[in-house]
Amino acid sequence: MAFVLDCSVTLSWLLPDERDAATDALIDDLERATGVVPAIWPYEVANALLVAQRRARIDDDDLTRVRGALAALPIEVEAVAGNDVLSTVCDLGRRLDLTSYDAAYVELAMRRRLPLATLDARLRKACTALKIEVLP
Repeated sequence: MAFVLDCSVTLSWLLPDERDAATDALIDDLERATGVVPAIWPYEVANALLVAQRRARIDDDDLTRVRGALAALPIEVEAVAGNDVLSTVCDLGRRLDLTSYDAAYVELAMRRRLPLATLDARLRKACTALKIEVLP
């Protein structure tokens, strides 16, 4: 089964102090499933890793290791047309009081009819309102 993967879950896999059993189970699911992400995901993950490095949560070796680990995962980055962002994503963000970045994950889950893997409380609440399955 495929699922939409957000940055919060991804970081829980990569940063030692954010690991937990529920998100570890999701990474195990990637052995037989695909993580689907919107085009914003690589930028969000890269920024979070840079911030983690600047705050001394990870070092240069860790950064190299986690980039390699991410590249090995079956993650499909889905490009989005500009019109989709300006219409559907913007409308969802306005209606659900989400940033456009967060609305991109919700839009992708809705359009592809996939569950959304997130630890973010606002995204979980938005998915519940739209009857989108939330993982973990």
